[in-house]
Amino acid sequence: MFLSGKRALITGSTSGIGLAVARALAAEGAEVVLNGFGDAGEIAKLTEELSASHINADLMTQEGCEALMAEAGPVDILVNNAGMQHVAPVDEFPVDKWLAIISLNLAAAFHTVRLAVPQMKEKGWGRIINTASAHSKTASPFKSAYNASKHGIDGFTKTIALELAQTGVTANCISPGYVWTPLVENQIPDTMKARNMTREQVINDVLLAKTPTKKFVQPEEIGALAAFLCREEAGNVTGANWSIDGGWTAE
Repeated sequence: MFLSGKRALITGSTSGIGLAVARALAAEGAEVVLNGFGDAGEIAKLTEELSASHINADLMTQEGCEALMAEAGPVDILVNNAGMQHVAPVDEFPVDKWLAIISLNLAAAFHTVRLAVPQMKEKGWGRIINTASAHSKTASPFKSAYNASKHGIDGFTKTIALELAQTGVTANCISPGYVWTPLVENQIPDTMKARNMTREQVINDVLLAKTPTKKFVQPEEIGALAAFLCREEAGNVTGANWSIDGGWTAE
């Protein structure tokens, strides 16, 4: 197991994409630190399954991010995955939702990275993986905050990759298309309202409309890609934005 002796912190990892990444890294021997909200009993089951620890923190604040990193201690692998979504026209977009999305999707990554990098540089090895989105490469209407945050993650990842290029620390982002997770499922009612569509129309004509394969991305596929980026053979892979979107952004 090529990640034996490595500690991996994955934010937003009690469900969905983050949990799939946690499972993939744990399967390769990493000591996993979970982060995220959820039912206490279910989280306890996950920590037992993965021989992991769990840290609950409010990543929408600087103080919460700092508390998370302090409790986690030095990490070899940092996966910024926590995120949220809201769908509304820009002139009706709630200001509090804009601020919350930018804080969680973008600012939290800045805070965790700035705190993780010194120890990674000292060790001469590290992996930073940021969950972006197909919306880091293209845009959809009614998602101004999400589009802005994910475009920001792409630029942020490229910047830190250049800064860390000679340190043994890599930085990449993964940009999935639509993955069947709570984040995607929960935006369906808002999209139904915004577009005056049925649930089936939202799935077929909005969510998968631009996906040539007409398939949702599976969380396990993202976990496998994240595990690859942590391999020694990926040591020269940095500053990349990896699409896993069924061909969406190829058009």
